[in-house]
Amino acid sequence: MSGTRRYRLLCPIARALDRVGDRWTLIILRDLHAGPARFSELQTLPGIASNLLTDRLRRLERDGLITRRGAEYGTTVYQLTDLGERTGAILFELATFGSHFPADAAVSKPGNLRTIAVTLRMACQRVVEPDMSLCVALIVDGEPFSVAVDDGIVDVKAGAPRAPEAAMETSYEAMIAVIDGEMRMDDFTAHHVELSGPDYGKAEAFAGLLGRAINAMLT
Repeated sequence: MSGTRRYRLLCPIARALDRVGDRWTLIILRDLHAGPARFSELQTLPGIASNLLTDRLRRLERDGLITRRGAEYGTTVYQLTDLGERTGAILFELATFGSHFPADAAVSKPGNLRTIAVTLRMACQRVVEPDMSLCVALIVDGEPFSVAVDDGIVDVKAGAPRAPEAAMETSYEAMIAVIDGEMRMDDFTAHHVELSGPDYGKAEAFAGLLGRAINAMLT
């Protein structure tokens, strides 16, 4: 980042914004909380040009928030560093803050749904029982996510889990509507959620966890 674009203030908030305050930077970090991603996966963000994405990724790597590594078939993926993982709390607070404002009249659905991972993980972590353990496939508009809870530690990643104990299917629009307070939680669970799987009790346990998480965001 050039010197003219830094705040140059003796303030930790300003130093943080020097690293993540540019347009698209927090959105890229948001999507990487769902797990490592190829450049092409991040390029599905609506409205971001490839040269701008390249620039933001280079800056994030230089600032120690992400790193690159080799993956299958000779590809390269980007992933969060330990420091980058710490942006989860920032993104969650932005999500809860943003839910107080109405959406613009003309908005587009995200190019992929990796967007849900960090908010879902952080919200569930705040209300999960310390002894809860489960592995559930969350399917949102056909996109699978792995939701794993291990002794009260919640993890949410893009992609289907290897051996899910249960599954929940829903839609992105319904999830946003209930988070924004435009749909009642009981309407969401009754009409926009389908539970299945070999251990139906685990599906119900996850549905309960999700309900508590969303209710906590609304208060």
